[in-house]
Amino acid sequence: MGAFEYSAVDTKGRKKSGVLAGDTARQVRQLLRDQGLMPLAVEEVGGQEQGRRPGGFFRRRLSVGMPALVLFTRQLATMVRSGSPLDKGLQVVANQTEQATMKKVTAALRSRVQEGQSLAAALGDFPAIFPDFYRATVAAGESSGSLDRVLERLADYVEFKQQLQQKVILALAYPVLLTTVALLVVIGLLGYVVPQIVTVFKNLHQQLPLLTRLLIMTSNLVRHYGLAALAILIAAAITGRVLLARPGARYRFHQQLLTVPLLGKFIQGLEVARFARTFSILVTSGVPALNGMNIAAEVLTNLALREAVTSAAQRVREGESISQALTKTRAFPPLVIHLIASGEAGSDLARMLDQAAASQEQEIVMKTGLATAVFEPLLILAMGGLVLLIVLAVLLPVFELNQLVH
Repeated sequence: MGAFEYSAVDTKGRKKSGVLAGDTARQVRQLLRDQGLMPLAVEEVGGQEQGRRPGGFFRRRLSVGMPALVLFTRQLATMVRSGSPLDKGLQVVANQTEQATMKKVTAALRSRVQEGQSLAAALGDFPAIFPDFYRATVAAGESSGSLDRVLERLADYVEFKQQLQQKVILALAYPVLLTTVALLVVIGLLGYVVPQIVTVFKNLHQQLPLLTRLLIMTSNLVRHYGLAALAILIAAAITGRVLLARPGARYRFHQQLLTVPLLGKFIQGLEVARFARTFSILVTSGVPALNGMNIAAEVLTNLALREAVTSAAQRVREGESISQALTKTRAFPPLVIHLIASGEAGSDLARMLDQAAASQEQEIVMKTGLATAVFEPLLILAMGGLVLLIVLAVLLPVFELNQLVH
């Protein structure tokens, strides 16, 4: 039995849509007719096939936000802990969920579980929503009989990940906004305000100050070539996006990002924290360390670091310890390596990984806050300096003219 999304109209011509369970699309159409509805379209809720069908509701890839995933995971954990059968729990969660895409996916999961699939196998049909580490953790929870605790741990992890992202985004939002406003103000002054003022000096038969001449030249460049420069920037951005779609070019770009001062360290710290946190929850859930290491490597967005961790996992397979293999990547801070080594020696790897992730996350938040605190006043000073230069460039000819008159 599968889950089918339908679109239909009732006897009054009102359009309705939803999800129904059935063996075939034909059966679902008949169910709709029995309910007094005229089916317009019926499409099975797909997973891995999405994006390859020529038509239907699911030509685009399904995706949900982190809040919807956290809510789904926590609600399902509550239902499992209460002793409800898994298919019944999924039905309750589907009825409770307000997010349209998650409602459809939950109904599809329930249909697959009713067919006899495990929850982890059913989740595998929706890799865009449930990543590898999520499915592996659920599989470990099902095999160990502790699915409720694993789901609670997953919900905590996804929620914490969302909170960390929000902290970083909020810390960077104000500087980005301030920078954008500053650039727009300077462009507006150079493109529109300065030309209006400079017309006053056109009838003066005298040499203008150097600062004023530089201002006029800059203003002319902005006015005459500003749109061309913008078009070049847009073309460069599109070209860069096309090039980065190639794995080789994207890998080299990610390598170069790690060498950029300050930014490289920030990216490295963020990726190490993500790896350690994911690896910790996998080991805690009962996933073998080597498998967990390979799965955790897949959550890294920087291809260079992902390749380094994958190579380290291969060395672990050949007999090296995790800490020794990660040390050779030169991508992990000494504190993280030390904590992992302590966890291996004391058979407490999961807790040490959790501590390593916490230390990296705290460092990221601290560095972000510090960078913001330093950057904001510097940007304000720079903006004030530019405005001061523009004002001086405008006023200097006036001062010289007053001196000539006297």
